[in-house]
Amino acid sequence: MKNSDPDLTQLQSPLSLNIRVEGQSYLYFSGTAYLGIPQNPDFMAFYQEGLKKFGLNNGTSRGNNVQLGIYNEAEHYAAQYFGAEEALITSSGYLAAQLLVRHYTAYGKVLYAPQTHPALWLNEAPAVGGTFSSWAENALTHINTSKQNKWLLVSNALNNLFPERYDFSFLKEIHPDNEVILIVDDSHGIGVLDDGRGVLNLIAAPKHVKVVVVASMAKALGVDAGIILGTRALVAGLKKSNVFMGASPPAAAGLYAFMHAKALYRAELNRLKQHMETFSAGINPEEWDFIPDYPVYLSKDRNLYTKLLQHHILISSFPYPDQNGPSLNRVVLSSWASPESINELLEAIAAQKEYP
Repeated sequence: MKNSDPDLTQLQSPLSLNIRVEGQSYLYFSGTAYLGIPQNPDFMAFYQEGLKKFGLNNGTSRGNNVQLGIYNEAEHYAAQYFGAEEALITSSGYLAAQLLVRHYTAYGKVLYAPQTHPALWLNEAPAVGGTFSSWAENALTHINTSKQNKWLLVSNALNNLFPERYDFSFLKEIHPDNEVILIVDDSHGIGVLDDGRGVLNLIAAPKHVKVVVVASMAKALGVDAGIILGTRALVAGLKKSNVFMGASPPAAAGLYAFMHAKALYRAELNRLKQHMETFSAGINPEEWDFIPDYPVYLSKDRNLYTKLLQHHILISSFPYPDQNGPSLNRVVLSSWASPESINELLEAIAAQKEYP
């Protein structure tokens, strides 16, 4: 951050389309609130109903002999909503991911895809690099030529930094004498892709490959919780684990709001799609990396953050892969944007104002 740049680390107001920094107003096109839920008054009303019904939180574990019924109800609802046999909900996406991957530690040979989220690491960062497509090709060859016949594949559903939907079609070429479990982190796709259902039903897998989805519900869905979507047998096993039995669940009010927000989620996703259509049509595709139906746009202009800052517009910007790397400048759209704000953003991008 240059001395003239605003300090964005001490905000005293919630993130929304308009945020105030050091007395100045900025348009905000960053974050992960794709459906604008943190500032949605209808969702807040559902949440307040949940607060009145269930209180602020529930510090007792899921193994307690006294239970709120909404947790099982919410898991049953989520399974139907996302198209899974069963669902399990925890207090965070990180806990759900660790619960899942550690459950399968001894299942078989573990193969991590590149860029897999740290929440799914067993210990240190997996020693894997390159592209997803090259990894998939190598994994297929390794599985089909090995004497090992049990495999655990761990991957994100997509890359939200360099926008890319991962292609899991290679699963169909895995020889049927192998038993494979694919764990997919869909934290950035759930609520957005496949009309909000996420990637679970978009991954075509043969019978000998079981697909399990884990995700944070705190992004598009706006609920501080984590979710696992899988088979009845898997979820039943996870619910017997010491971690699940001993951990406190998420606030019941958030799950109450989630269960009442189906129409709201649909309306916000439709609004987001309109914003994506407008923005995609207004930019030069040769100057951006993006994928259809996903609200993240990576600019090839390393100075875009600074240029837009002069227009009082904030986008996502940070060095990658470390503090010495070049800046990744991304525009992230949310349904809380207005048509006017999208046009203002496009005009600022087109202006290409020189940075002194």
